Amino acid sequence: MLRRLVAQLDLFRRLAPEETPVARQIVLQGRRIPYRFERRRRHSLALAVDHDGLRVLAPMRAPMCDVEVFLQEKSGWITRKLEDWAARGRPVSLHVSTGELLPLFGRTLAIQVAPGPRAVRLSEDTLLVRTNGDARALLKDWIRGQALAVFSDRAAHYAARLELPPPPVALMDAHARWGSCSARGRIRLSWRLAHLAPELSDYVVAHEVAHLREMNHSRRFWALVETLYPAHRAARQAIRRAGATLPRL
Repeated sequence: MLRRLVAQLDLFRRLAPEETPVARQIVLQGRRIPYRFERRRRHSLALAVDHDGLRVLAPMRAPMCDVEVFLQEKSGWITRKLEDWAARGRPVSLHVSTGELLPLFGRTLAIQVAPGPRAVRLSEDTLLVRTNGDARALLKDWIRGQALAVFSDRAAHYAARLELPPPPVALMDAHARWGSCSARGRIRLSWRLAHLAPELSDYVVAHEVAHLREMNHSRRFWALVETLYPAHRAARQAIRRAGATLPRL
């Protein structure tokens, strides 16, 4: 009976819910730094820095003194990452209302919202969104349609340079990943690439098309990328900077 009770208690501990994030602060290199502290079912401490600041993941039973020592040991990395994210700027959440600005394929367009039958029309530097309902959803769908057409055409262009047929292209809603290529040759691209200049989104397309030949990141793969998109190194850096401030729809 006792053995069964102990086993049940052990199972309860293993299945115990993870703790909700807690706001904490610590002084690192003379700076008071807030961070989100979370306990998870894991074996080691981990750090992440993004637009929202520092996030610390710790094992369920890790003492706070060990966490603070770990943060002090990583203080140089933490402060550099925080400064890097601060320099990038923050993304802007678009409500899709008249007067907002939308970056699209290298252009900055002024949004104008008006009542009427559902339609989106581009006129010079103005994007007219007509709807009696959700303008945000309508504009997002329209951008996705434009993005799929453009990216499919560019994928076909790069595939032809490798003497391959046009690959099937689909869109994904990812924030942190720009693209992927499956073993079956299906390319998926983030529709948010439409907010970047064409020369930057083109790099991502070329990168994924290169995977049709080399499903890896070997030297052969990067040599292939070099033939398709010689300025790939500069493009990768530019995308990291530009991607941090893309609007959120």
